[in-house]
Amino acid sequence: MANQKLLRFVDVGREMPEKRPPDLRSEDFGEIYGEYSAEKAGEQAGRCSQCGVPYCQTHCPLHNNIPDWLMLTAQGRLEEAYELSQATNTFPEICGRICPQDRLCEGNCVIEQAGHGTVTIGAVEKYITDTAWEEGWVKPIAPVSERSDSVGIIGAGPGGLAAADVLRRAGVQVTVYDRYDRAGGLMTYGIPGFKLEKPVVMRRIEQLEAGGVEFVLNCNVGEDISFDAIRGKHDAVLVATGVYKARDISAPGVGADGVVKALDFLTASNRKSFGDAVPEFDDGDLDARGKRVVVIGGGDTAMDCVRTAVRQGAKSVRCLYRRDRDNMPGSRRETQNAEEEGVEFIWLTAPSSFVADDNNVLTGVRVQKMRLGQPDATGRRSPEVIEGADYTEEADMAIMALGFEAEELPTLWGVPELAVTRWGTIKAKFNTHETELPGVWAVGDIVRGASLVVWAIRDGREAADSILGYLNAPARIAAE
Repeated sequence: MANQKLLRFVDVGREMPEKRPPDLRSEDFGEIYGEYSAEKAGEQAGRCSQCGVPYCQTHCPLHNNIPDWLMLTAQGRLEEAYELSQATNTFPEICGRICPQDRLCEGNCVIEQAGHGTVTIGAVEKYITDTAWEEGWVKPIAPVSERSDSVGIIGAGPGGLAAADVLRRAGVQVTVYDRYDRAGGLMTYGIPGFKLEKPVVMRRIEQLEAGGVEFVLNCNVGEDISFDAIRGKHDAVLVATGVYKARDISAPGVGADGVVKALDFLTASNRKSFGDAVPEFDDGDLDARGKRVVVIGGGDTAMDCVRTAVRQGAKSVRCLYRRDRDNMPGSRRETQNAEEEGVEFIWLTAPSSFVADDNNVLTGVRVQKMRLGQPDATGRRSPEVIEGADYTEEADMAIMALGFEAEELPTLWGVPELAVTRWGTIKAKFNTHETELPGVWAVGDIVRGASLVVWAIRDGREAADSILGYLNAPARIAAE
């Protein structure tokens, strides 16, 4: 009887949870997708083909056991589905909301390739864990026994928090140091609420605190405490700072008032959602209300910026990207959501300069039209300038969403022996995440460069296992 609930992709179509109409969702920062009913979640999970080689699992950075928890959901065995889901993922409800499933698990679904429409993996994952929280299935962190070993984690983003969870469950004493006043990293201050409502992040941080993880916030390593002091205080150290240095462009007029960095814009907006006082927003500098907004970039951060500007009441929102729709790095789903909300994408365009008035206040962006030439080293076709096709895009605010680079940590922290790559990211072993400094590990964007939350979670979990191996090493225990 249970098997009749599976393999239903032939007669049951793909159906996402109901999405709020654009005119309504553009008025607030609430998440745009509703929640499945139990019946609908089971029906959509039952579309899984239970294929012998699950490409969805292969293309998930965490290698989540997707077919099995879909099967359990289809059979109504939700608590078992949750237990299986959380066995490989520290934050499944967060990944269900913000992972670019169209590029990962869902994009590689076998029935999608067969033309039946992918299984809605992310939406089911979100449903399973949201239900688990509501039903009390999410268990507190309760180590069987406490250990004297201590680990310091620098950075309270997804990589650092995932490692903290694994280590704390093993009884290790964990202290997390972070520069911000709230933990969560970009999940808290970078990603807008319409993709990830902040209580979803805060309850995970509260779970870690209740489980014994100590958070030292408003703490800048290299200023408030030295890196060497952290190393001296703990048996092992994990660096999970992320990359926060905005990638700039050199163009005339880039210093005009009204040219702002994406992370500054998003952080101000998220702080307002917490009810914080944000002078830069309140005085209008980081508020898009009534302005003609131009966002420069084609990644997920650019999508977050354009959709935030819409919700702030911008007069118009346009996104400039130097390649075309098929070659943009951002999620196709997010692009579609943005277009539904009134964002205009101007493909094959790039800024050449910024136009300001006599008071150095932005009035426009000088735009170059582009065409795609031959593929570059990555296989993507390189944009080339079309000479003589420049024009001016009127703008009161230009948001630079060109990506992020690593800060110069060896210099900032006074640790020249911390080896980095030519891109400034920390050198770490691929599987263990050990750096060239004894007893120091590194994970997430500070190793990979700007990447996805799900990769940071994977790195954090792997590094925690590696650290446990180090702490449990017979030679080290004997030395103690």
